[in-house]
Amino acid sequence: MPKRILQGTVTSDKNDQSVTVLVERRFTHPVLKKTIRKSKKYRAHDAENSCKVGDVVRIQECPPRSKMKRWEVVTTA
Repeated sequence: MPKRILQGTVTSDKNDQSVTVLVERRFTHPVLKKTIRKSKKYRAHDAENSCKVGDVVRIQECPPRSKMKRWEVVTTA
């Protein structure tokens, strides 16, 4: 099964080798037919500490790195 890849914005880079990424998704409400925005935060592994707050990054699923980290930064767009 292929690994999921998501795109989001870095909201925090305070921890060593970790970033918090806010991923927003848009979909149409089934009844109201209105576009809805939902967002979720993911903790991702950033080995080089290269990401800064505000960067747009792609993250990919990976085996668990710690209690909260199940994603890793693939590219900085």
